[in-house]
Amino acid sequence: MSEDTLIDELLGGKHRALARVITKIENRSPGYRELVSQLHEHTGNAEVIGITGSPGAGKSTLVDKMAAAYRERGETVGVIAIDPSSPFTGGAVLGDRIRMASNVGDMDVFFRSMSARGSLGGLSTATTDAVKALDAFGKDKVIVETVGAGQNEIEIVKTADTVAVLVPPGSGDDIQMLKAGILEIADIFVVNKADMDGADRTVMELREMVGMRDASPMAGHHGADVFDHGPEEGEEDDEGWKPAIVETIAKTGEGIEGFLDTVDEHVAWLVESGELEAQTRQRYEAEIKTLLREDTASLLEDELSTRGGLDAYVDRVVARETDPYAIADELMGPLEDCVAEERERRD
Repeated sequence: MSEDTLIDELLGGKHRALARVITKIENRSPGYRELVSQLHEHTGNAEVIGITGSPGAGKSTLVDKMAAAYRERGETVGVIAIDPSSPFTGGAVLGDRIRMASNVGDMDVFFRSMSARGSLGGLSTATTDAVKALDAFGKDKVIVETVGAGQNEIEIVKTADTVAVLVPPGSGDDIQMLKAGILEIADIFVVNKADMDGADRTVMELREMVGMRDASPMAGHHGADVFDHGPEEGEEDDEGWKPAIVETIAKTGEGIEGFLDTVDEHVAWLVESGELEAQTRQRYEAEIKTLLREDTASLLEDELSTRGGLDAYVDRVVARETDPYAIADELMGPLEDCVAEERERRD
């Protein structure tokens, strides 16, 4: 199937074409960049929701119930679940697990496991591209669920409009983890398994932490210091959005509708405040920088390959004949010369 035909079928609502495009994206198959480029003009309509938090918080169950609730509202859903990478293949090691049980057979819920590609908890560039494919396909909601480990989860901010951080009740370790940095990315805190002992205490601790964030050098991922104790949680003031704290029991579906309503409120604030446009600009700026870094690294790898690899250079450094900075300058020289020549030509 040609790339043009594949794109036409994806835009025409063929789920098989969507699956094939995402496979090409994840595998970085030849031509995938052209596919993503063609999809770009058809994006910008889906709401992207990030679900993150510690392992065992119930993220997969919550996502399952979210998808079912959105379908009841008549909206279509795409789900990308980031799984730990296999150290051998780079593939998602949990990709064959049973998930989305409530939505089996519903063609308007598209589920895909993807590999974190060596960054436990991190989102790869491929994930961002897969979100674009789901957006261009016409999915109303795109949910990205992370692995749930490590500070790299902060990367979800680069992809999601709304970030929900799940916190299981009665877990002091999880609260400490939030204090270490995850706190700053949350638009909504979800105390899941709210029927368990310790849920009320966890809600109280989160409220205290949200109230204290005005003293933090971090001001939330929207870049505004929004914690002046003025507005109620889940509301906005003149400066920004105050993270909401909601309680759910994902296993039974209790609290899911309230959580989705809070997501809607946050999206409405993003649009009305102009923050959605600002986030979009920041997201594309970060994406361009990431692609430039990746392409530059690939170009240098090719140059190294033509020179026989790094071993000879390392030998010279070990022998104190040169140093790493000098080697880097030597290898970067041809690239810098090309850039300088192009700059002179433009001027």
